[in-house]
Amino acid sequence: MKFTIEVACEKHCKHAEEICKEMEASAKVRGTGIAKRSPEYVERKMREGKAVIALDEQQRFAGFSYIESWSHEHFVANSGLIVNPEYRKSGLARQIKKKIFELSRKKYPRAKIFSITTSLAVLKLNSEIGYKPVTFSELTDDDAFWKGCQACINYDILQRNNRKMCLCTGMLYDPEKEKKFNFIKNFSLLERFRRLTTLSK
Repeated sequence: MKFTIEVACEKHCKHAEEICKEMEASAKVRGTGIAKRSPEYVERKMREGKAVIALDEQQRFAGFSYIESWSHEHFVANSGLIVNPEYRKSGLARQIKKKIFELSRKKYPRAKIFSITTSLAVLKLNSEIGYKPVTFSELTDDDAFWKGCQACINYDILQRNNRKMCLCTGMLYDPEKEKKFNFIKNFSLLERFRRLTTLSK
């Protein structure tokens, strides 16, 4: 099966209601709550170009994810990752995850991108992209974000720990740290190459 994965826009708004229903159904199956999103909210993300949608060969909804920004755009979260049950275990989630990450980097190049999840599959996908496990203290302190956890059955655990820990794992992609890491890595390779060329003379 071939999928079209693109930045969502006005023409995709017709899929908003189906996406919201699938998000809610998926949360019930997992046994954890998520912040409910209305079709109007999803449509707004599409119109703003802050969402990615996957369509199958018949142009039917296959998957979706959107961007939320927090703390005056210093932090960004890729939220609402959902795949139509018909296409799960096809590798589509990985493709959507990478596409929404690329879109986040393009729209918010200086923002830290974070994720909290209990899903082993999502943890693996995040690690492949470049996220690192972190404590909750390194994530946004925006009350609006944490308020979204109220729908989760584990919210009382988060409250009891003053938002410092829960059953979710926090993960973060920091572009500044990544930039420094790449500089050190490239500098080390350059030094190794310089030593090898010196020895060969």
